[in-house]
Amino acid sequence: MKYAFIGLGNMAGAIIQGMAAAGVAKGADIGGYDIDPAQGQRLQESCGITLCDGLAQAAQAKTLVLSVKPQVLPALLPQLAPVLPPETLVVSIAAGKDLAFLQKALGENRPIVRVMPNINAKAAAATSCYTPNDRVSPEQEETVRQIFSSIGSITKLEEKLFSVFTALCGSAPAFTYMYIDALAQAAVAAGMPRQMAQALAADCVCGSAKMVLTSGQHPAALTDQVCSPGGVTIAGVLQLDKAGFVSAVHQGMAAMIDKDKQLAQ
Repeated sequence: MKYAFIGLGNMAGAIIQGMAAAGVAKGADIGGYDIDPAQGQRLQESCGITLCDGLAQAAQAKTLVLSVKPQVLPALLPQLAPVLPPETLVVSIAAGKDLAFLQKALGENRPIVRVMPNINAKAAAATSCYTPNDRVSPEQEETVRQIFSSIGSITKLEEKLFSVFTALCGSAPAFTYMYIDALAQAAVAAGMPRQMAQALAADCVCGSAKMVLTSGQHPAALTDQVCSPGGVTIAGVLQLDKAGFVSAVHQGMAAMIDKDKQLAQ
């Protein structure tokens, strides 16, 4: 096996499906192990992966992705360390568990890459970041980029910024979903059918994001372009400002950054 996943939940499933769809790997090149057999069977049926009978078999892959919840790692890593070949690249997508924690459990000479994807991987539109330790070769780093490029964008990032990234891109999609839902609810209250309101709100948010990415302009400048003097938009913007919209987002971000740092401890 070229690749193997320990933990076959939603995120692992999205990554595996993205790899197969993008041609990064065939299903037969990917192994997987999960304590819940149903998770593996689902991916075996949809992607043709090889089901591993335990950690030792999964560990023989050239690249091993740890796709379990962070609270599982303290018990998992001591079991995994003795069966890992020296050359195996370990990729962890567990929030809050830094390279130092992983190296302490798996050995200082182990090539390890820490990656943080987000839930939009399920739509092949994830925003991911990664940081390697100094044992990772350029070829191994490129392997990681290929895997996660198959489900969206991937950016190399200093590890000290991981908590900020986790809040901004790992968790804040929930804010965007809430915003889309709030827009749709308001449109429903004004008489628009729910399904139509939700589709239009999501499409508008998608288009607005694309404008920020492609225009090169500051979001505030784009906001000004929509706000005609004495018009409809400025009335709404002022009301959101009065309600503390920006301040609430800042507070939510700060709470998520603090929580991620707590997980690291």
